[in-house]
Amino acid sequence: MLFWHSERTGRIVFFKKLSSKIYAKIYGYFTNTNYDYTVANFGIYKHKVIASVLEVNDYIKYFPLFVKFVGFHTTVIQVEHNSREDGKSSYSITALISLAFNTIISFSNKPLKLFVKFGMLISLISFISGVFTIYKYFRGEIEVLGYSSLIVSIWFLSGVIITIIGVTGIYVGKILIKLKIGQFILSTKL
Repeated sequence: MLFWHSERTGRIVFFKKLSSKIYAKIYGYFTNTNYDYTVANFGIYKHKVIASVLEVNDYIKYFPLFVKFVGFHTTVIQVEHNSREDGKSSYSITALISLAFNTIISFSNKPLKLFVKFGMLISLISFISGVFTIYKYFRGEIEVLGYSSLIVSIWFLSGVIITIIGVTGIYVGKILIKLKIGQFILSTKL
């Protein structure tokens, strides 16, 4: 068994709590997980857990997610979260935003799925606009020939290109996930 994290109950700056809550909501949405923003990033770990986390060879190093990724049981315990006596956090706002962005991109392909949906929406809207443009053409309501069809075709093809890029990204993401999981399975079986 593994004890992990502690609830923040002490004096924490309002902005830090708010940003943690926003990050947890966004991360939970993109990864379909329940990420508790009230837990801190320290715990008691067995040697086997640390060894498994160190085996994961990934560009983005985010320890709490690696612990979840390797699949050991976790338990939350309640402790008082005291304020820092010396120094300040080495993470600036830009570093935290960068970490949040990289973590979401590294552990989720939902942004790519949203990208695919966005491309399909653009294509659908431009297709409907194209049908409407053809209707206006036959009614004689188009004064400058070629302009409307050019704009509609550019929008339609842009939507198709965005969709194809998103699908390609999802495909590459699935390959990377299989490589990560395969590497972990091999290292734990040996």
